[in-house]
Amino acid sequence: MLVLENILLALNGLRANKTRSILTMLGIIIGIASVITIMTIGNSITSSVTNQMNSMGAANITLGVQQKSSGVEEDARGMSFRRGPQRDEMRDEDYITGEMVDDLLTVMDDELDVALRSHDLGNGSITDKNNKGSVNVSGVNNDFIKNENLEMVAGRIFTGKDQKEARKVAVVSDKLISDVFKIDNEEALGKQITVVIENQYKHYTIVGVYHYDTSKEVYSFSSDRATNMYVPLLTAFHEHHTKERYRDLEITVQDTSKADDTIKEIERYLNGRYFRNNESFEVVGFSMASMIQSYTEMMGTLSIAISVIAGISLLVGGIGVMNIMLVSIQERTREIGTRKALGATNSSIRMQFIVEAIVLCIVGGLIGIVIGLIAGYVATPIIDEEATFYAPINGILMSVGFSVAVGVFFGYYPANKAAKMNPIDALRYE
Repeated sequence: MLVLENILLALNGLRANKTRSILTMLGIIIGIASVITIMTIGNSITSSVTNQMNSMGAANITLGVQQKSSGVEEDARGMSFRRGPQRDEMRDEDYITGEMVDDLLTVMDDELDVALRSHDLGNGSITDKNNKGSVNVSGVNNDFIKNENLEMVAGRIFTGKDQKEARKVAVVSDKLISDVFKIDNEEALGKQITVVIENQYKHYTIVGVYHYDTSKEVYSFSSDRATNMYVPLLTAFHEHHTKERYRDLEITVQDTSKADDTIKEIERYLNGRYFRNNESFEVVGFSMASMIQSYTEMMGTLSIAISVIAGISLLVGGIGVMNIMLVSIQERTREIGTRKALGATNSSIRMQFIVEAIVLCIVGGLIGIVIGLIAGYVATPIIDEEATFYAPINGILMSVGFSVAVGVFFGYYPANKAAKMNPIDALRYE
């Protein structure tokens, strides 16, 4: 009950001295508002970037072929020499082949899921009458298409025979159909189209139409938006008169938390079995999951560092609270003497002024939290239009706790000074 009475007395004191109270709390308000604003913006942007990376395939491992790094080795006689890549240009034996991928998926079937195989044919154009459209043509397997989460509005994706027999069929966007052919999506099924890629004419039959998602736009060098056009994987390799081979490709893993370990195992297996005698190139891998983790840790560290700098104003605010409490004790010396003469103990006097300091800091902290959330809400879309506002719950709880700690720490000395007053000297004070 005594604590509640002290809280009410502290609130009455704030109302009675509004200007002085606000000036006293100003450091606390600025410090808390700065910390909350920074944490809000950091959390929102981190969440936005993480979501974008997840949409790009956080569960995927990207494998690629790159030149071996130079290093120093010793021969049998103990002489050192520098060893490095012997060639810059890749040959057929330097690529990851389809057989290697099949072998890898079989050996590591308990860790890997599917391979997202694709082969780029390049940017092309399709013309019908006076209408022209741009397309990015890629040969893909069905796992790649499924991973793209295409919304089919007409027709189908490729069948097993389409893939195995390298049929010249295509899946195109509804935007291409409406912009170039000016017909319904269903009417487009079975239509023969001609794509011009690097002055070569390639003919395909439309078997499927997917919905064009503007969030996945790809721009060509012209002013037209280029949409993706898909053909069977082996069809693309046949167009380039080459066997199935990859400089890089993506593989989905079953457990993203073990992505780094899985990458090391893949590198060890492929390099040990297929690239052991290759003096110039080797297989390396990286995962989007590790990139997301690194980015999140970096943003968290940055936010903490900036918050610590902004928190210096909290120290200044705490000193202000201590100063005003000392002034308040000086002004209320006779009141303290009267209370002690009526039987108030040192602990009750000490508690009264500590509670007043805590209330002062908590009120300032709450105002700072509100200002910080408003500032973060306004600043987040300015910095990143796609970022979603996220209130830093941990930051809010930390701010409240820090406000209480500041009140106790900087309020204890003035409160202890008041508790140790001699009641006779206090009553005589003018």
